[in-house]
Amino acid sequence: MREITLAKSAGFCFGVNRAINLLEKMVDEGKSVCTIGPIIHNPQVISSFKKRGVRIIEHPDECKSGDVIVVRTHGITKDLLQEVKSVSPNFCDATCPFVLKIHKTVSEKSDENTVTFIAGDKTHPEVIGIRSYCKGPSFVFNTEEELDEIINSNPNLVENRLIVVSQTTFSIKSFEKYAKKIKNYYTNAIIFDTICNATEERQKEATQLSLKNDAMIIIGGRQSSNTAKLKAVCESNCPTYLIETYEELNGIDFSRFKSVGVTAGASTPDSIIKEVLKTMTEKLEQNVSTNAVKEEATMAEDTSFAAMLEEYIDESTDQKVVGVVVGVSPSEVEVEIVGRKHTGYVPANEFSNDPSCDITKEVKIGDKLDLIIMKTNDAEGTVMLSKKRYDAAKAWETIDPESDEVVEGKVTGVVGDGKGLYVQYNGIRVFVPASLSKFSRNDSLEDMVGKTVKFKIIEADKRRRRVVGSIKAANRDLRKEEAEKFWAQAEEGQKYTGTVRSLTKYGAFVDLGGVDGMIHISELSWTRIKHPSEVVNVGDTVEVYIKALDRENKKISLGFKKVEDNPWEILKRDYPVGKEITAKIVGLTTFGAFANIIPGIDGLIHISEISYDHVANTADVLKVGQEVKAKILDIDFDKKRVSLSIKALLDPPAAEEAVEAPAEETPVEE
Repeated sequence: MREITLAKSAGFCFGVNRAINLLEKMVDEGKSVCTIGPIIHNPQVISSFKKRGVRIIEHPDECKSGDVIVVRTHGITKDLLQEVKSVSPNFCDATCPFVLKIHKTVSEKSDENTVTFIAGDKTHPEVIGIRSYCKGPSFVFNTEEELDEIINSNPNLVENRLIVVSQTTFSIKSFEKYAKKIKNYYTNAIIFDTICNATEERQKEATQLSLKNDAMIIIGGRQSSNTAKLKAVCESNCPTYLIETYEELNGIDFSRFKSVGVTAGASTPDSIIKEVLKTMTEKLEQNVSTNAVKEEATMAEDTSFAAMLEEYIDESTDQKVVGVVVGVSPSEVEVEIVGRKHTGYVPANEFSNDPSCDITKEVKIGDKLDLIIMKTNDAEGTVMLSKKRYDAAKAWETIDPESDEVVEGKVTGVVGDGKGLYVQYNGIRVFVPASLSKFSRNDSLEDMVGKTVKFKIIEADKRRRRVVGSIKAANRDLRKEEAEKFWAQAEEGQKYTGTVRSLTKYGAFVDLGGVDGMIHISELSWTRIKHPSEVVNVGDTVEVYIKALDRENKKISLGFKKVEDNPWEILKRDYPVGKEITAKIVGLTTFGAFANIIPGIDGLIHISEISYDHVANTADVLKVGQEVKAKILDIDFDKKRVSLSIKALLDPPAAEEAVEAPAEETPVEE
């Protein structure tokens, strides 16, 4: 083996990627999740989700109270979906948009007298789901023999209206052959090309690779229909091996092959593909350029998200059209193409590169869209269009790393394990490395997802469709401008609303907009604290004022404590001399006890004010933590002292009885 070629289309398709992202988001949010059947057909992915608590159920009755049910990418039957809705009102429908389109097609195009032919595996959940939406009789065939059996056993079908659809992952070559045969028997048959465009592209590329290479490696789950189809289209051209993980490569003898092609099913994660490529690279002969292999694999990874425009259009202007929106649904936008007779539709995944984009909110009927033709289906009279590719083509005309211009984009996701961010800019996905994404090490990449950010484009490779940006560079310039404005008008006593950017043991640094000021730990609280985190946290919004400015060294001291929060002011307002209070004993001494009145202020109960009885030792009558009733005897605000008395609230002992008087003398009678 001297050469490895990775298919650009290898790995997750839009529908699978969407489903995985939806499931991961719910798991990350701590929700209790169960899926109707496996979310996708990949054992490694399923195992990973099981470890994170995701359960697989076959029927809604199996879910527990509080569970969120997720409908698998292959979809479910119409009746089962209704049960899911009743059991889990907040259910998540992760059905692939292409599958949903087939449901819509057979539901809208069929009636009780319409016969539906479905090309696919009758036991596959996708096909079972499709059949449930057919209003009339339906027949499923997976081979030409099965199709012939249906035709021969049902001669009366020629009298019915007939429509033909296929499983999204069905073999393109086979479907074209079977559709032609159906047309020969049933001239009134309407053929709908429902094979996913990603599947179509993947199969075509796999076929081309199998013709150019000595062997093919197909990576994916053995239960996956689209992976099985990839193996089928390749094995007639060269030896083809289906593997699920890199460990299975050990059983393959590569010494007899000069070149090997690699592709992967729509349910295969990038991590597994990378492991396979790494293992294969290690098996190359010593004279093979490992860098060349890695470069090709990297190119495939870099270009997969953009699906390089050159694959779909040429420079002729008739590939670019204007569409007037005539219908909008969550899965697609339907348009009338200006100057053409065809009806056009823009799938949700071809509208925007932003996976969170809600097309029902982005466009309305009557809007005009600039689009690019991706695929024409003359049999149906429909055209598949792309808005995101048109936007990307226009955006590339404006990309200039030398311009130093600050632009805006929306953060759509975190790359890998915190390696950086993806930012959408006019239809182009820009990679921003982690080191250029944050202001400080305390900032969280996850918290930036969904936000609009300013950044600079620092690198662009138009050939490989790779763009690198820097949020830090853009904000550095913006902060410099803001800092100049700040220092031009800043005065002591001015109030600001800022954001806590970082904490140290001696204080908190606050972003005032272009500049940072510091709140010393002594300024954070009227009571003594050991660390600023006892009062504020990174990201908190705080109200501060400027205590002091050092213009020469560009240092700002901030005040945070408010006069009205001063415990001595609270004491003066709410605790006058003579007030009865409940206080907690916080310390004992030989001369008395200290009791906490309010946070920040303790008062002294002198040993002589504890009881009318003689107290020799304070600890004999009081304990730390004990709550006592006391009276405020005196407050010295200058010396910050408060005198308390327990005795003052006690009844004094009764005075000792007087000495008994002598008995009254009895008068003596004279």
